[in-house]
Parts: sequence; structure tokens; C-alpha cells
Amino acid sequence: MHRIKRIMIIFLSIIFILFISVFIYMQLPEFGKAPYGASLEKVLKSPHYINGAFQNSVVSPVMTNDGNVFSIFKKFISNDNTPKSSIPSIKTNLLNLDPKENILVWFGHSSYFMQIDGKKFLVDPVLSGSASPFSFIIKAFKGSDIYKPEDIPDIDYLIITHDHWDHLDYKTIVKLKPKIKNIITPLGVGSDFIYWGFDKNIVTETDWGDTTKLTDGFTINTTESHHFGGRTFKRNNTLWASYVLQTPSLKIFLGGDSGYGPHFKEIGEKFGPFDLAILEDGQYNKSWKYIHMVPNETLQAGKDLEAKRILPVHNSKFKLSVHPWKEPLEMITELDKSVGIPLVTPMIGEKVNLKDNTQKFTEWWKGLR
Repeated sequence: MHRIKRIMIIFLSIIFILFISVFIYMQLPEFGKAPYGASLEKVLKSPHYINGAFQNSVVSPVMTNDGNVFSIFKKFISNDNTPKSSIPSIKTNLLNLDPKENILVWFGHSSYFMQIDGKKFLVDPVLSGSASPFSFIIKAFKGSDIYKPEDIPDIDYLIITHDHWDHLDYKTIVKLKPKIKNIITPLGVGSDFIYWGFDKNIVTETDWGDTTKLTDGFTINTTESHHFGGRTFKRNNTLWASYVLQTPSLKIFLGGDSGYGPHFKEIGEKFGPFDLAILEDGQYNKSWKYIHMVPNETLQAGKDLEAKRILPVHNSKFKLSVHPWKEPLEMITELDKSVGIPLVTPMIGEKVNLKDNTQKFTEWWKGLR
């Protein structure tokens, strides 16, 4: 009896120590700050914030009813679906660009830089080599992490689609701080930036349906996506979004993360056609089919948006699912043969000419293992 009691005390002590350790670790600034102050006031007023959490407009569970977390995790850690060779790349010097160029440079996954009509934009930058609270987990593929914060020029507008670790990276953000002039985030995410020492006057938090007038004829419309938010165990205390970026000469859809749904058609009817739609294509799985798209859905979303070109992102840098790393690009390229929307598939760092719809790209992933 005494032995059982002693074992129970040891077991409970271990659990308590683990709980305290996790609690202490989660006080690190990397985890950000739950909405507070003026940010929280905006959250509470949103029509999409219901019963203490943001909600998608249609039922979009993070995991399907038949999804098995433990079997997926087992397959995730046992399945080596990362590239065996280095990801090829081209390092464009962003610090010495011709100001008249209208280009996009993809950094892998969902991070990219745009220079359009004289303004510089940076979207969801993750340049620290990891997309996780732990630097040794979800590491960037070899060759995919060639850009660092010091390679980034001054940014007129930093745009964040949601606060997940593979889209909002603390280490990158704090190093970029002196270079960022303005920040646009979904509701609640601005609290992270203010907590990290950014001037609240440069942070604009937006809800679905909001129109934000920028300078010199630029406008950003915040639009819907089907996903979820949160950097800790608490989900949906922050909003997730897509954006319509209208410049004096171009209209670009910044998709963020989203499952497929009727919102793409609605956005296309209201704002389309688009010169370019940047849409997720990767890290999918049937168990989370409501919050991420598979390649045929990415193409359908592009059709719904009336996109002239599609840039498939959310691939080629991090392992966040169990499919082979290059499957998203292989599948969307093959499926597009019967759809016919020009695909923008640059190597990491390669210049994309935003005003040249005839620009061709190599299938750089072919032959890689």
C-alpha cells in the first residue's frame, strides 16, 4: 500500500513539474499576447466573434470526425517525406532593386516580398529556419532558408494573414522591427506586435469586410478565409483572413490559409478578376480538409476568383503534413493541364514579373528526391 502511494506521489509530482515547466515556457515573448485593450474591444464587437471565439461562416472543424490525432502523429514522425537533396534557389538582391520594377519574390512556404507601383510589401515572413516554438522542430528544408531578416529592405506594409507559427515568426519580426513602417493584421493579432514593442499607431487590425485605404491609391480589403487562429492552446481568440490588394495598376489576392468554400466565388464576384491569386497548395490531409485545400481545390478557387494567374504556396519549405514534399506542385501542375490557368511556380528567390502574364517557369522540383 505504501509503495503504491509512493508511486502515485512520484507520478503526480512529475505531472506537476511538467505542467509548471510548460506554463513557464509559454511566458516567453514568442507566444505573443492574447487580445487586450483596444484590440480586445474590436474583437468583442466583431460579428464573427461568437460565444467567446471567432467562427468561420460555414462549419469548418479543424479535424474531421474520422480524424485520428495519434495515428496521424505516428505517421508524421515515422514518415520521412522531406527532400533528400537541397532545394534549388536564386538569391535576388532585394536591397538593390530598381524602384520601377513590379516583382514578387517567394521565400518558400507562405512568405513573400512584393514591390508594386513603388511600394514594398512583406507577407507572413518566417525567416528564422523554423516554424515552431522550438527551433529544433519543423525546421526549414535544406536550401530553402536562404533569406534572413538582414536581406529584407525597408517595408512599407507588413501583412499578416493569421498568427500561426508558420505565418507569424517572432524571431523574424523583432529583427525586422526597424524596417517596418506599417502593419496590417486580422483582429486580435495586433496585440502580439504591441506586446513585442511596436508602436500601436502603425498597427491596423481589420475584420472581414473592412476596407483600408493606404497611400498613393493603394487599398486593402480584408476578406474571409476558412481556417482558425491562435498561438497557444486557446484557439480562435484571434481572427484569420485573406486580403484583396488593389494597387494603382494591379489587383492581387493574398489567400493566407483556407479550406475551399463558397467565399472564393463571393470574393471573385465582388472584387475579381485578379491579376494574380496567391493560394495555398500544400500541408493538406483528409483529416483537416475543411481548413486546407488539396490541389484541385486550389485550382477551383483560382477559377472562382477569376484569377489570370495562380501562385501555389504553403509548400517546399516545412513539413507540416504527411504527403511527399513535392506532391503539391506535381499534382497542381498535372491537374492544370485540363484547367489552363497559368501557374506561377518560381524557385525560392526567383523574380516573378507581376506585369508579365507570359513569364515561364521551370518545373524545378523535377528530378529531386
